[in-house]
Amino acid sequence: MKQTFTFAGIQRYSSFSPNHVGNDSAIFSAAARYLKEHGHQVVLYTEQEFLSDSLNGEKFVFTMMRSKASVRKLQKLEKQGVISVNSGRAIENCTREQMTTLLIDNHIAHPRSLICDTLDGVPEAFCRATFEPCWVKRADFHAIHREDVTFVRTVDELRGVMAEYALRGISRVVINEHLKGDLVKFYGVSGSDFFYWFYPQEGNHSKFGLEAINGEPKGILFNEDALRHLCDEAARVLGVQVYGGDCIVSPDGTIRIIDFNDWPSFAPCRQEAAKAIGQVILDTAERGGL
Repeated sequence: MKQTFTFAGIQRYSSFSPNHVGNDSAIFSAAARYLKEHGHQVVLYTEQEFLSDSLNGEKFVFTMMRSKASVRKLQKLEKQGVISVNSGRAIENCTREQMTTLLIDNHIAHPRSLICDTLDGVPEAFCRATFEPCWVKRADFHAIHREDVTFVRTVDELRGVMAEYALRGISRVVINEHLKGDLVKFYGVSGSDFFYWFYPQEGNHSKFGLEAINGEPKGILFNEDALRHLCDEAARVLGVQVYGGDCIVSPDGTIRIIDFNDWPSFAPCRQEAAKAIGQVILDTAERGGL
């Protein structure tokens, strides 16, 4: 007899879907629909409901949640036997500082980076112009506002940006060197055959318009199998099953990941992605239900 499950589906609070509320909701709903069409029950919760109330006995969870309080609660439930896609650890690993540290420590191709306190002033490395120009990103979370990721051309600009971050209560930042080349966005589902990449400028796919810094893609040739392998390795290191992100293909074809996210919108490939996501959720439940 076919085993059936009851899943708790915990949606993402709209504040964590800047300029992508509809797209995030659509992929989440499509994954839930896949599970229902395959004979399983899905009980939906908003992120706020999950925080204020306990689950109604569901052991299996799929979620796009992002808030720190929600992730902490999920991690606590996981210690009690709840199984989640993505896991609480994986979601936390995708916050900027942890992601940067884990990728670099595990030799995943990534820009040279510094992590520092906003009140400590400009790092000494900038006196040697090693990272000029660069990107300044809040370290504690994903970008929620356009000002959470800033392109900086000079040391003087950096001083002003770090002071502004400090005034907004952001105590730590990640500073990435700026990489020249084609910006490529990717989506993947670990444990499946699904992988998709595209140039975001060509599809007008953007949260804050920062893709314009690298300009229109030149179509630099690169090894697509190498891109997928790199992303699979990053997903393994971070523990993420449903993922997406961005990379830069340098003029010589070198690929380096500049961002990696838990469960993005999959907007240009939603139908195919939803099937892969739904099946991985089912596979995870079946393994956990043994």
